[in-house]
Amino acid sequence: MIARIRVHLRDSRAVLLRLRVHSWLEPELDLTIYSLRRSFSLFCHSMKRYLPFVIVAAAALVALGSGAMLYRAKRPQLQAIPASNSVAGKSDSESMHIRGNPDAPVTLEEFADFQCPPCSSFAAFGEELLKEYDSRLRIVFRNFPLSAHEHAREAAIAAEAAGMQGHFWEMHDVLYREQEVWSKAPNARELFEWYAGTIGLNLDQFRKDMDSEKAKERVDSDHARGDSLGIKVTPTLFINDQPVEPQYKNPAGVRAAINAALEAKPKSGA
Repeated sequence: MIARIRVHLRDSRAVLLRLRVHSWLEPELDLTIYSLRRSFSLFCHSMKRYLPFVIVAAAALVALGSGAMLYRAKRPQLQAIPASNSVAGKSDSESMHIRGNPDAPVTLEEFADFQCPPCSSFAAFGEELLKEYDSRLRIVFRNFPLSAHEHAREAAIAAEAAGMQGHFWEMHDVLYREQEVWSKAPNARELFEWYAGTIGLNLDQFRKDMDSEKAKERVDSDHARGDSLGIKVTPTLFINDQPVEPQYKNPAGVRAAINAALEAKPKSGA
């Protein structure tokens, strides 16, 4: 009987001990659950706060990526000049403006706008190239006035009118040299006539030629040639009928293209 009482007391103590342990752990367990709930609540609140910015950023990235793909898809692709339309080996000074050796093995064909500042810079660089390569290079100039430039077409006509008296390149040089002046003038033609006088042209004939259809047709013919090749900007360059890509339109890139054309010339003639 006493033994049974002792066993009962021992079991009661064990139960009481488990109850005490449980009552001691329960607050910590509740605290942990509370902390997790609070952290999750704060996370959700933060997400709600920054979600609009995340959406806007994601949309901007998608738009940027789509725009880049669209630009690459719509970017005009320059065409190589077809053999049937090539000026290589031709030196018809009546329809082409050639500077350098007419029979040079390398032809740099330039489509330019007289009111375009980068074209003015290239004009000076072109003179350097002609001195550097001497009889191995010639430059063919093509008019490609851009509609965004108010006086570009009239300047091209003035150059063609000067060319009818055998002074195209003299007018070419003065137009680029004085570009900042006539580009801002309210009446550019007065300046063109004054330039014509300074290079020794017959002014009466120059005025008639500027108003003639022949000068305009020459400008339009060059422009149509450029349009057929996919030209949209100036200056655009072709070396032996191959387009110079935009990333190579710099002194080093142009020289590299000329050198490559010179190296390829003997092979093509073999």
